[in-house]
Amino acid sequence: MPTSEVTAFEAHAPDSDLEDLRARLAAARLPEAETVYGAAPGPRRWDQGVPLADLVELVNYWRTGYDWRAFEKRLNELGQFRATIDGLGIHFLHRRSTRADATPLILTHGWPGSIAEFTGLIDDLADPGNAETPAFHVVVPSLPGFGYSEKPATTGWGTEKIAAAWVELMGRLGYGRFLAHGGDWGGNITTVLAGRFPEHVLGIHTTFAEGPPGLSTDGLTATERKWAGETHHFWHHRAAYAKQQATRPQTIGYSLVDSPVGLLAWILDKFAEWSDTEDSPFETIPRDRILDDVTLYWLTRTGASAARIYYESHNSLDPALRVDVPSAITVYPRDIEKYPHPWARERYRRIVRWRSPDHGGHFPSLEVPAYFVQDLREGLAAVLAADH
Repeated sequence: MPTSEVTAFEAHAPDSDLEDLRARLAAARLPEAETVYGAAPGPRRWDQGVPLADLVELVNYWRTGYDWRAFEKRLNELGQFRATIDGLGIHFLHRRSTRADATPLILTHGWPGSIAEFTGLIDDLADPGNAETPAFHVVVPSLPGFGYSEKPATTGWGTEKIAAAWVELMGRLGYGRFLAHGGDWGGNITTVLAGRFPEHVLGIHTTFAEGPPGLSTDGLTATERKWAGETHHFWHHRAAYAKQQATRPQTIGYSLVDSPVGLLAWILDKFAEWSDTEDSPFETIPRDRILDDVTLYWLTRTGASAARIYYESHNSLDPALRVDVPSAITVYPRDIEKYPHPWARERYRRIVRWRSPDHGGHFPSLEVPAYFVQDLREGLAAVLAADH
């Protein structure tokens, strides 16, 4: 319930903002088509980024068919709140379970994700139909500078400070001890939470399990060597976006805040490249779900402020940080960072469940939502069993 330290929040974009968005989309200036040969569906079509034909089709749908009000209504139904922590307004969703045996759980998103990654799962996690299935009091904060959280006006809001803020937030909600899940930056923050605040964290589930640097490939299986090679290749050949946002977030930020087409292309590129698909991300993720995410960035003008998490925290995970609370780790086959089990266990000292499913990429809650929920439940159940 809202208190003096936690206030209710309702999302409602002015009609004028939605009209401005449609006008900008209608007036967009687009480049010529990419010079990539072979129009057949397949990943090579995306060699230079988002293909013109795909973008034109999605822009037209965004302008004439997409319904932001439906997503906004969903957010308001779930329950939105704000709390000021360390001088910064933090927005979050909070859905209490009706079950007396429910366990508090904080879910943390990354970039280019948002709370939109989890809105379709919160009810199932809070109130599953089966009394034998674990239930959770679910908290989903927007990272500083993302969505309806405030934009930091100074440096310093990196992953370490965010993790400390999450402990404060959960405490205000009456959750002195809790579970945590995250992927991407959310996985990094979840790792920091568990490593720095083990007295508050019952255990974690994560799709990001970065081992300490400099570990040997000796003794790795063929699959684990492949994972290590793919992760190395990603950071050396496919991470220009991260270098840009880590070094010059303000420069790219002008385009992301001023041009909805520029923002859409910047984010859609990642949904396409990082999902477990052969051509379009819409093979597994409904286009409305991606537009929920992109429109949230657009209406809150957070393209630049969200990019700054890279400036604050890129390569900042403490090499010496160790996680001693029970950990469940799931490595999806088409994710961008995949660390072998022997490397992960050098940081995560109590891995109680390890899974590497056959399908899924960087956005499993959107790509394979049924599997994701089941895996999250089972992973957290294993964590709780180990903690008792």
